[in-house]
Amino acid sequence: MTSGIIQKALAKHCAMAITKAIKEEMDGCLFSVLIDECRDISVKEQMAVVVRFLSKKGETMERFLGIKHVPDTTSASLKKALLEVFAKHGLLVARLRGQGYDGASNMRGEFNGLQKLIRDENPHAFYIHCFAHQLQLIVVAVSRCCKGVEDFFDYVTMIVNLSSSSCRRKDMLLDKQKEVLLAKIEGGEVPTGRGKNQETSLVRPGDTRWGSHYRTLSRIESMWDAVIEVLGIVEDDVRVPCRAGGLVHQMETFSFVFILKMMLKLLRMTNDLSLLLQKKDQNVVQAMSLVMDVRTRLINWRNDGWEPLLEDVKAFCIKNDIPIPNMDDMFTKWGKSRKGGRNNVTADHFFRVDTFYVAIDSITTEFDHRFNEVSSELLQNFSCLDPRNSFSRFNVVKLAQLTEIYHADFSNYEREHIEDNLELFIIHMRRVEDFRACHDIASLAKKMVELERHIMFPTVYRLIELALLLPVATATVERAFSAMKIIKTELRNKMSGCWLNDLMPSTFTNATLSHSSVVIYRDETELKTSLDKRQDSAGKAQEDQPK
Repeated sequence: MTSGIIQKALAKHCAMAITKAIKEEMDGCLFSVLIDECRDISVKEQMAVVVRFLSKKGETMERFLGIKHVPDTTSASLKKALLEVFAKHGLLVARLRGQGYDGASNMRGEFNGLQKLIRDENPHAFYIHCFAHQLQLIVVAVSRCCKGVEDFFDYVTMIVNLSSSSCRRKDMLLDKQKEVLLAKIEGGEVPTGRGKNQETSLVRPGDTRWGSHYRTLSRIESMWDAVIEVLGIVEDDVRVPCRAGGLVHQMETFSFVFILKMMLKLLRMTNDLSLLLQKKDQNVVQAMSLVMDVRTRLINWRNDGWEPLLEDVKAFCIKNDIPIPNMDDMFTKWGKSRKGGRNNVTADHFFRVDTFYVAIDSITTEFDHRFNEVSSELLQNFSCLDPRNSFSRFNVVKLAQLTEIYHADFSNYEREHIEDNLELFIIHMRRVEDFRACHDIASLAKKMVELERHIMFPTVYRLIELALLLPVATATVERAFSAMKIIKTELRNKMSGCWLNDLMPSTFTNATLSHSSVVIYRDETELKTSLDKRQDSAGKAQEDQPK
């Protein structure tokens, strides 16, 4: 079992078994593809391929198919590699009904992008820009919406760097935070329980890491006292001048606290949406609804959220002895001179209009610009299948248009009689009590299969299947790259493409397996400990038996 040849043979056969199970699960059905590329430790461009399909039980599945080395990331090379993966696993481009990529020009280009090259062969393989990626682009744009917010995030980056740039400072920060938490627990200020008050550290916000902006600001807020104290120690201990003292002074200003609280509220809304979009069973109709709900929530907060936000900021300032300005006093605009008084406005105008309204207007504008697919005819027609509120958005005409868009999936007879089938379908759905509990298209599909209504309404079920096939986010592909980095490390950087591809399915697959069928030990010590426990249990059981 220590032979490299035998290990590679085992990994190859495991990969073949997993791939065979996935193909049997697909059973020649329609599917969508999720693709992304990433460099491995040996600076080779790897393309991960994930397929999305509907199981026989009506459940949306996303399965990792394989990883393939590509010499370059041009759209032609990516298309060639994708077709080779399809040919290897016996998948037909004609059965492809959706494409999910990020926003790179080689992927989403309207003239020479990968999605266009695939649609030239199959016009029904509609492309959807990853919703989670678009949301991250919105967050990055909002972090630069005005000079005050942009400078705030520059200060945040410097705070994180100075307070945790070395092991000593990081340990000091953790120790101070531990002391603060113990004092708060003794005073009854924070609740206790399993999983609460865990050890945390500051992380820098990254433009390509989903949710990193919110995570950074939330930890600065929760570790406020510890960060202030560590920065003060750094200012006293360093031999050369640094900006630690200036950062302490900047943090203990009303402007910094105001932007911190405002951005935490904004990013909390987008972070909740990001987590929902990354679910494997998420469908495009529900994702559209979530996007519109978050946008409506932002508009409502713009209209009614100023007073609660101001009170929250004032309460935080009072707790931490931060001076609060009079909102009626004159305030100089950001980056302007006080000379002449021409650039002076009231503090209320500066924080409410020039900061609060600008940030919310910026994020709502970005929502409208980025999520333009929400207003497309295809997704608007699919949204008519939403079962909420007793199919309140059901529209026979719009749903009948889908059979013309996907004319290859419906016969002439089905297209001619689709309106009659839809009218009968909606009468039946509203009459049967079991379907009233359906809250989205995914639950509707499961319930139809459970009650065998997919046999009664095969044409309508095919429309539901096409709606569920459209991809929402490439989170599954991102997780595949995480598995790749576990397998191919600096100590195993000479791994061949076939060897890596055989190991990936076994590491990453989410096929239904019994958790007790396979046990993986970290090292020989853990294996020996487990065997000793089993022998002791077996010996004790034998002693307990009657002689």
